[in-house]
Amino acid sequence: MQTAIVLNRHFPEFEQLLSYLPDSRKRPRYKVQELAMAVIIMFLYKRGSRNNADNTAGKINYKKNIEHIFKMKLPDLDTSNRLMQELAPSELEAIKKEMVSIIIKRKVLNKFRIMNLYYNVAIDGTGVHSYKYEPYPECPYKEYQSGIKVWTAMVLEAKIVSANGFSISIATEWIKNPTDKEFDKQDSELKAFVRLAGKIKKLYPRLPISIAADGLYPNNTVFNICKKNKWKYIITLKDGNLTTVWEEIGFLDRIGDNIKDQKLKRKPNILIVEEYKGFQNIEYQKHSLNIVDVRIKKTSLKSTEEIPDKRFAHVTNFNLSRQNLHEISYSGRMRWKIENEGFKEQKNTGYNLQHKYSRTSFIATQNYYQCLQIAHIINQLSYKSNTIKKLIKGNDTWTSWEEMVIAILIVDNLGKETNIIQQIINENYQLRY
Repeated sequence: MQTAIVLNRHFPEFEQLLSYLPDSRKRPRYKVQELAMAVIIMFLYKRGSRNNADNTAGKINYKKNIEHIFKMKLPDLDTSNRLMQELAPSELEAIKKEMVSIIIKRKVLNKFRIMNLYYNVAIDGTGVHSYKYEPYPECPYKEYQSGIKVWTAMVLEAKIVSANGFSISIATEWIKNPTDKEFDKQDSELKAFVRLAGKIKKLYPRLPISIAADGLYPNNTVFNICKKNKWKYIITLKDGNLTTVWEEIGFLDRIGDNIKDQKLKRKPNILIVEEYKGFQNIEYQKHSLNIVDVRIKKTSLKSTEEIPDKRFAHVTNFNLSRQNLHEISYSGRMRWKIENEGFKEQKNTGYNLQHKYSRTSFIATQNYYQCLQIAHIINQLSYKSNTIKKLIKGNDTWTSWEEMVIAILIVDNLGKETNIIQQIINENYQLRY
C-alpha cells in the first residue's frame, strides 16, 4: 500500500513513463508498461527470483490485489523477460533519471545537502554475478595461477547518499572489456569512472554535486574531471596515496600551519573526542588540494578497557574553515552508505542483487539491474518516511512489515475495499523524511 502511496505522491505519471518504452511486439497481450511493472513489482516486494515471483502471484488473491492497487495487469515473468532481453538499458535508466529529477525538484533531498547546496554523490563498484564460463564477450575475468578463469559482472554506481540512510542511484556504468579491438589491459573501475562521470554530466548538467569516493580515486584524472565539470569532491586519502601531499601535511603540521577544531560527544559510558585538522593549498601537479584529517578517540567511563583510535583523512576542493571541518569529514565518511544502504541492502535483504535473473542475456541483466534500482528508490521513499518510522516501534522491523504486507496481499480480498484503498492512496498528505 505504501509503495502505491509513494508512486501517487512523487511519481503520479509513473505508468505513463513506462508506457513510452519501445515495444516491437506485433500482437501484444499485455501493455509494455505492464511487462516492465511486473519486474519492478518483483523487486518492490522482494520476491528474489522470477520463479518465486510467479509462485507468489499464483497464491489465492495476490495477483488480483496487485492489479487492484497498481491498476495494471500482472503478467508472468517469462513474458516480461522477453522485454528485458530486447529493451535498450538506456531506456530504463532514462526513467530512473526522471524519478531522481522529480525527487530533486520536490526538494525531498534539500535538507541533506552539503553546505546547503551540494548533493553528496558516492561512487563505488561491486561484483554482481560470478561465472565459471564467459557469459558475454565484454565480461571482465581473473585468471589464477592454476589456469582457472573466473568471470565477474561488475558495475560502477553513482548514488546520492544522506544522513537518514538514502542511497539513491542516479547513474550506472558497467565495467566491461571492449569487443571491437584487442586490449592489453582489462576495463577497470577508474576507466569506468571516466564514462560514468560523462553520463552524470549529461543526465544532470546543472546539478551541484560533491563526489565522495574511496582511496582508489585521489588521482590527477579524477581531479581533472571534477574541475572540468565544476564538481566538488571529498575523497578518502589513505597512507601511501599522494606521497608528496602527505609529506607536505607533515611539514605544515610541525610548524602549526593548519586549521584546528575539536568536538566532544558523550554516549552512555563513553566519551568521544574528535580532533580535526585542516591543511590548505597543497600543490599536487596542477591542482591545489585541501586536506581534512580527523582522529576519533573513545574513552570508556565505566572500565579501563582501551578503545582503539580511528583516523580518517580526506582530500577535497572545498575551502576549509574551522566551522566546516566536521561537515566535510562527515560527508566524506558517508561514502560508506553506498556499500551498506546500497549494495549490501540490495544483496542481503530480499532484492537478491546477486541472483542471475537472466543467465543468457547481458542486455536483460542490465535491465533487471535498472528495475531493481527503480524499485529500491520507491521502497526507500516508503520506509524512510517519518510516517512509517513512527509505525515501526520497539523491536519491530521493516522486514517484518514486508512479510505482513505479502501475507495480506495473498489472503485478503482487497477488491471488496477498492474505494477505501483508492481513498487512502489519493489522500493528500505530505511525505516527510
